Amino acid sequence: MTSTQTSRSRRRASVVSSSPEKGLANQLSVVAGANMTPELQCMKPLLRFLQLLCENHHREMQNYLRHQTNSKTPYNLIADTLHLLDSICGVSTGGLMLLSLYINANNASLINQCLVTLTEYCQGPCHENQRCIASNESSGIDIMVSIIQTDLPALEEQPELALELKSSASQALLSVMESHQDMEIVERIYMKIGNPELLLDVCKRVYTARQTTDTISEEAYVEVGHNIYILAYQLAQHKKDLKSVWTDHSKWGDKAINYYTKHTAQIEIVRKDRTLEKIVFPVPQECQYLTDQSKDDVLQQTKCNEQGSKVDHFFTQIEDLHNEMMCQQALEQQPIAFDIAHHMRTWSSIAFYLAMSINFLVALFYPFDKGSDYVASISLKTSLLLWLVFGACCMSLLYLRTYFKQVLVLVGILAIVRAVITLGIQPTFSVLGFLQVMNKLVFIFSLVLNKGILHNRKTSQFSLFYRVVVGDNELLYHWFYLSLCLFGWMVHEFLYSFLLFDIVARYDTLRNVIKSVTRNLKSILLTAILALILIFLYSIFGYIFFPGDFLMPTHPNDLQSCTSESCTEPDNGWEVHMESSCSTLFMCIITTLKEGVRAGGGISDVLRKPHSQEPLFFVRFLYDLSFFLIVIIIIIQNLIFGVIIDTFADLRAEKNRKEEMLKNTCFICGLERVKFENKEVTFEEHIKHEHSLWHYLFFIVYIKTKESTEFTGPESYVSDMINTSPPDLEWFPRLRCMSLNTEEAENTEQNEMKELRDQLNDTNQVVKQLSSQLSELRDRMMEHRKNQQRSYVQRIQQLGNLHNRTQSTPQTAPGTSNSPFVAQRPE
Repeated sequence: MTSTQTSRSRRRASVVSSSPEKGLANQLSVVAGANMTPELQCMKPLLRFLQLLCENHHREMQNYLRHQTNSKTPYNLIADTLHLLDSICGVSTGGLMLLSLYINANNASLINQCLVTLTEYCQGPCHENQRCIASNESSGIDIMVSIIQTDLPALEEQPELALELKSSASQALLSVMESHQDMEIVERIYMKIGNPELLLDVCKRVYTARQTTDTISEEAYVEVGHNIYILAYQLAQHKKDLKSVWTDHSKWGDKAINYYTKHTAQIEIVRKDRTLEKIVFPVPQECQYLTDQSKDDVLQQTKCNEQGSKVDHFFTQIEDLHNEMMCQQALEQQPIAFDIAHHMRTWSSIAFYLAMSINFLVALFYPFDKGSDYVASISLKTSLLLWLVFGACCMSLLYLRTYFKQVLVLVGILAIVRAVITLGIQPTFSVLGFLQVMNKLVFIFSLVLNKGILHNRKTSQFSLFYRVVVGDNELLYHWFYLSLCLFGWMVHEFLYSFLLFDIVARYDTLRNVIKSVTRNLKSILLTAILALILIFLYSIFGYIFFPGDFLMPTHPNDLQSCTSESCTEPDNGWEVHMESSCSTLFMCIITTLKEGVRAGGGISDVLRKPHSQEPLFFVRFLYDLSFFLIVIIIIIQNLIFGVIIDTFADLRAEKNRKEEMLKNTCFICGLERVKFENKEVTFEEHIKHEHSLWHYLFFIVYIKTKESTEFTGPESYVSDMINTSPPDLEWFPRLRCMSLNTEEAENTEQNEMKELRDQLNDTNQVVKQLSSQLSELRDRMMEHRKNQQRSYVQRIQQLGNLHNRTQSTPQTAPGTSNSPFVAQRPE
């Protein structure tokens, strides 16, 4: 063997003899404030390489770094990374008390890389690596906790490094706890932290520090504080003694805690193994721009599928809701446009009330020249009274906050009345028409802003014009509304009457009235066609057999002889002429359709009353009766009106059922209110915190806006599910929630413990009985043994006595025997 081979074998032997987990830690050491050694300088790219190997939660590589199954000398690189972190932070020499002195600008980036690499080791989750980090003899968990809780004075001039370290440490701890039901890990981290409330102090300091520096954005401070808050929140959720205290947010009067509480949400998802898992995440900033109108539209318009779940239809609306939120966020940079878009409902209400006021003026004072005379006759006292009422209502706006809208409408009405008296009808009408046109333009502008049409920079000018003018049904309706306002203002006042149909668009009850006709329109039209066919047949029959009975009273215009005196007579001075209205088949059809359908008793109410002696009296009787029964009763009243009435009743029942479902059923999982009776979690808490509809929306937005390389394990799972085609929505819980499962599990455990306790008591009773029986049997055996011994002693004594007696007795003659055991020979 050469000298080179000998040195190699020695090095190999030294490596084998040393502990793999402490290999790096024994070779690398750091002194506080000293420069990085060459060995440590090369560790950062190596750790980055290990991080990239585990990127996107590569489970096989995560396990391989912990244990190499195909190697004779496996190395646990997870433990080695922890020992390296110990060495860099000086825990092996100075302890945690001097941690703040060992972390400086020279080694901060390497420490941060260690924390990021440890995070990638665990995310996915990889439960084996999580247990390895939590149970390792190194001080990795202690270092992470200390970095979060301790100020780093050596990094005061570089606060971005300190902020990055705290963020990486909190993410590393979250990765160790990710998707893990092992309470031992949670207990270990909890014991290291001491109390989650201590983390809240760190959140406050980080939130306050954002205002003390200009080199770092406020979003970075808020994000780091949010990670620490989520860590504290999850620890509190695992500890029952702190859970009730944590949910009582009234004790946290700090602005920072209120901010993090408001912008933190949680949901529950179903993993592939059908287990439920809770996810806590920060709410994206754009989610606060979701309008109340959009929320109401989602609740009212979302439909159920065959299984009674609304999740499928809700998921199809998420993209539009996200675009709306981004549009509202972009509008915030333009305060005027944001205010206009934010008050879209106000502009709609103003348009409706203006239309009502204009039509009210037209109904009262048209023609306006005659109405002006009536206005001029109003006394001065009445005018002053109106001024007093108007002023009182204006003053009440400052105090009646509860009825502010109602009082504001009353003030508007009084202002219009006051303007009519002061300015006149025609000027007031013109001013109201101008206000209506301008208000409608503002409303259309706000609608376009809310739809985000103008903020889509990729849209060409032609596409933008098409979408604004005719590309949207809602916009098309409001453009038509604006044209009516213009024509009513400039052409004729009567056109304003069409604006009153806007009341149908404002109220669901009236829309249901329209739907009661349109939903079954085909059935109604077919029934109407059948009625027309029957009327046509009855017209033919009447034209053949009763043409003379179709006599109708008429008042021809050319025969009018009415004078100013005779117009008060019963016939108002009109000469009545009886005209045959069935001279042709067409006139017979028109008469039957016009008079027969409108008459309550059918066609017989308008035909001549025949005499009972006429030859066709019974034919006429059957004609009138059959028309009344078939056309009036069956076709019109029962079929046509019945379809409309039944449809309206179904729509009303459907609306009531939807309201009942929204009130007593969870939108996400479908659990009913009765399931939460006498439970630890109420139904209101369930739909507000555990399965909040808007939290699921915010989480999907959070997934869409977050970098895929920054995903945690559950986030990657959900992202893969929603990005499939079609989206897989099995991750939404259905008829399940963790609070009920936990409580049921606790009840089951308690029942099992009670059963085991009962079984143990029964077993003890059986053991006692067996013990007593065994004691009794042992006593009997002892007594029996004593009796046997006593009988043996007596027998031996008898034999001894017999033996002594035999020796003392003289010799007998031959052939005789004195032994009692020898039978005497008979003589």
